[in-house]
Amino acid sequence: MITVRNLKKYYGRGNSQVKALDGIDLDVARGEFAAIVGASGSGKTTLLNIIGGLDIPTEGEVTVDGVNLAGLREEQLAVFRRKKIGFIFQNYNLVPTLTVKENILFPLDLDGSVVDHGLFAEIVNLLGLEEKMQAYPAALSGGQQQRTAIARALISKPSVILADEPTGNLDSRNGQNVAGLLKMTAHLYHRTLVMITHNQELAQLADRILYMEDGRIVSK
Repeated sequence: MITVRNLKKYYGRGNSQVKALDGIDLDVARGEFAAIVGASGSGKTTLLNIIGGLDIPTEGEVTVDGVNLAGLREEQLAVFRRKKIGFIFQNYNLVPTLTVKENILFPLDLDGSVVDHGLFAEIVNLLGLEEKMQAYPAALSGGQQQRTAIARALISKPSVILADEPTGNLDSRNGQNVAGLLKMTAHLYHRTLVMITHNQELAQLADRILYMEDGRIVSK
């Protein structure tokens, strides 16, 4: 579960101050799929980054899976991110010198965690990546790269998956396929999923759509 209370993020001071987030209150239940929709500059990515512990708010608090992020030191926050949060980005963020298999298992290697081979095989099969295990990212299509990123986000059994425009670099057909797979896997493994998108059609896949404008949620 994600709980956000009176979240504010300001940049600059005085007349030049920018209110990226201006008092956000939000609850996302365990296993829920929430889509956040808004124009560029509305604060969507800032909100996602703060929920994921990648940025620090000016004011307010974020609780993820019962842990208040403000109470964690930098090293603790890094460990929490690796164990509890799976990130999926628009540009995939795969390591070009690693194979698909190595990219998927990379979060576990960082932590020295034991691989759950049953889960690995299940995820790879669900996402249709069985034939691509030894391929490198450069040899993959955009859809295949994003499916690899989804597998990487799931392998460490995170409580929360945060997806920032996960279909932004894909054509309409591949975008629909990837978003559908993301929803299916999140529900199958009962993960909380928060997805940022500018695509209203994709947002309809979510259990709930949140609209952002000028650093505020204007409808839930």
